Parts: sequence; structure tokens; C-alpha cells
Amino acid sequence: MEGRIMRREDLPFGQEVIELYIKRGFFKTHEAISVTNSFWRRRYRCERCFNEEQRKFIHFYCAKCEQTCTYCRHCIVMGRISSCTQLLTWGRSIFRALKKHQFNWAGTLTKLQQQASLELASSIMNKRSHLLHAVCGAGKSEILFQPIYRALQKGQRICIATPRTDVVLELAPRLQQAFPTTVIHALYGGAQNQHGYAQLVIATTHQLYRFVDAFDVMIVDEADAFPYRFDEVLQKAVYKAKKKDAPVAFVTATPDAKLLQICEGYSFISKRYHDYPLPIPRFQPLWGYKQHLKKGKLPKPLQHWTEQQIIAKKPFLIFFPTIEMLEQAHSLFQQLDTNILAVHAEDPTRKEKVQQLRNEEILGLLTTTILERGITIANVQVAVVGAESPIFTADALIQIAGRVGRSELYPTGDVVFFYHGISLEMDLAKREILRLNEVSNE
Repeated sequence: MEGRIMRREDLPFGQEVIELYIKRGFFKTHEAISVTNSFWRRRYRCERCFNEEQRKFIHFYCAKCEQTCTYCRHCIVMGRISSCTQLLTWGRSIFRALKKHQFNWAGTLTKLQQQASLELASSIMNKRSHLLHAVCGAGKSEILFQPIYRALQKGQRICIATPRTDVVLELAPRLQQAFPTTVIHALYGGAQNQHGYAQLVIATTHQLYRFVDAFDVMIVDEADAFPYRFDEVLQKAVYKAKKKDAPVAFVTATPDAKLLQICEGYSFISKRYHDYPLPIPRFQPLWGYKQHLKKGKLPKPLQHWTEQQIIAKKPFLIFFPTIEMLEQAHSLFQQLDTNILAVHAEDPTRKEKVQQLRNEEILGLLTTTILERGITIANVQVAVVGAESPIFTADALIQIAGRVGRSELYPTGDVVFFYHGISLEMDLAKREILRLNEVSNE
């Protein structure tokens, strides 16, 4: 419970034990929805997620307290809290964090990686905010290892937060392998209960609603990704979950102007760790693809590209702009091969399907933008259907292209943007990739 803020009903203890712990000062109680009265109106604030957007507070008759209650709609996915909900935090710090940890990574950093790692470690030590701006495939995770190890040796508690579940699933086993004796928790929607005091936590940004003043170091990976980039309450959650003087480090390949402005320290890596250039997307027309799919037909260029990957036995990802289009296409791809699966954000088996692709148990995955980041598949090839669609921003297309050529054994590959009209975002993405390749050669 140290560093956590949780609903009373979520605690794995009986009510008598909870009451005893409250009486002895081990648990502190907090109101869930605070109210401020002014001359003009009454304002509500959620004490779990710090939401203050008034339209997201709903009033209802509560059977529990038998009166009108108010609940916060913003964080309801974490379990509803209302005016009569009791939130609990741990009232006494009785745990001494370990300072002895095993670091079990035998790899070596490139000169650029080492410089960035030292710069990040210096910012963390001096409690400065820092932006690690590194191209896709630059080895950002490995750059984090030494700064994390130094923090662990000081007995500090570290959180790596990310907007995407798939990034958590990608990072957790790599970090556990690098720090085999450290208690590490991976927190995301649907994760199993994990016990003990975790000195290293990898969590989705939504899970930070359940923490307060908990972390000595906060690292936000893929800090420009949806929904974190556009959700001020999620951004507040990062600062609520860390201790007051704890530094925040942001990590991404595609930072926006805001990130560049707010960070005191800055590291930039313009090339991949294996020195090969970023794969340059090629544009290929796919005229009338929406009509073809609605009629139950695969457009010929898309079918031909897929068959090429099947013959070459290369794993592949095909991105679609909507779940509806993805589902229309899935049955058609299954006619090519039943080992082609589909995955999207609401798929309860998405973790298993991605692992199947990693294990070479399936040929390829049809996906939405949920896999644009945080997934590394050796020798993967990538296609985007409807690359001109508004959901495929320049940043998203750069991240998607960055899935290709990440492995030292397979440093190249094919990225194709199928389109029905070339968009400005497609052009911007390609131009930025070309620019980064030029910078890396300087």
C-alpha cells in the first residue's frame, strides 16, 4: 500500500482489519470527491485522478448511502468512486528500500547511447526534467538501464509510465531480465495481482491514478502517444504519483513542441544502434480499397504484397484506420492463410496474439494503431492501408515505419503506405525520416 491511494473495497483485507489499521494510524482516510462552494457555484474534484472538469461529474441516487451522490466519470474504468467512497493511503513508512540490486545486462552501448545515458543519469541525480529524443530503434530501453540501476542503488523507487499497454508488456520482461533480483510490478488493465514492495514499476499512465507521492524517479515512455498527449488529467496523474521533488524524464522518438519546451535537459540520438538508416516508406496507390473490402474483395496490390511476405516467410503487420475495416478485411486475409490474425484495443487476447507473432507461430497480424509503438518483432514487414486517413498522423506513420529493421540481424525491411490520395501527413512523415537519415550521416 505504500504510495498507493485505493478504494476501501479494493483492499484485500477484512473490514475489521481495515478499521483496526485506521484506528492505529496505519491507514489514512480521504474523501473521494471534494467539494468547494463559492458564491457562484459548487465545484467538484476527484481526489483519485484530480479531475476538475465539471461535466465529468455525475449526480445520482446512491443505494449505499441512500442519498444523492456524485461520481467521477473520468476514472470510472478504474472502478467507480463517489461522494460516499472512502479512499485509503498508507499512513506510516515502515519499509526500507533495498540498495543492493543485481544488474544483469551484458550488452554494450554505442557512443551516442552512452552519452545520452550519462546525460539522463545526471538530470535524475540533479532532479531536473529531461527529454530523451531518440529515433525508433535507437535502443531507448537500453539507455535507461544505467540511470535506473544508479537510482536503485540509492534505494529509490522508480516508475516507468506509458500510455500503451503493449509498451508495458514489451518492457517488463526486458527489465526483469536486466534486474533479476529486483521486485518489479507490471501494471495495466487486466494484469494479475502482484505482491510485495516493487522498487521498479512499469505501468500504463491510467494506473497512476492509484498512486500518490510514491516515486523518487518518474520516466514517461512514449510521452507523445494517445491518450496521454491530449489528456490533462493523465498528465496531472504523473505529477501526483511522483514525490514533490522527483524528476520527470520523457522518452520518445516524436516529441511535440510542448515536450521540447518543458524539459531542462535534452539528449538526441539521430541514428539506430546498428548504424543502418531508418527504413524509408514507399507510397503505393490502392484505389477504391474501401469499396473492395465492403464487397468482400481484397485489393490486388494488397493481396500481392501479403502473398510475397507469406512466400518469403517474413512476419508482417498490416495497419488499418478503423476496427470496422479491420474486421471486414480479416476474413478475406484468412482465405489467403488461416495463420493471419487480427487484433485491436478491445481484443482480450491481444497480448497472446502479439506473442504468437514473436514466436513465429502465426504469419502476420492485422491491427489498428495500438501497435504503432512498443513492439519489436525481428524481420517484420509493415503495410498501412488507407495511410491518408486522419488517424494516421505524421508522428503515427513515423512510429509505424519504425517497427521495421530494428534487429541487428534484420536491419532493413519493407514499409509501404497504401493510399487513395497522398496526404500532407504522409509527406511530412517521409520527409522527417529522410531528414533524420541525413542528420545521422553528418
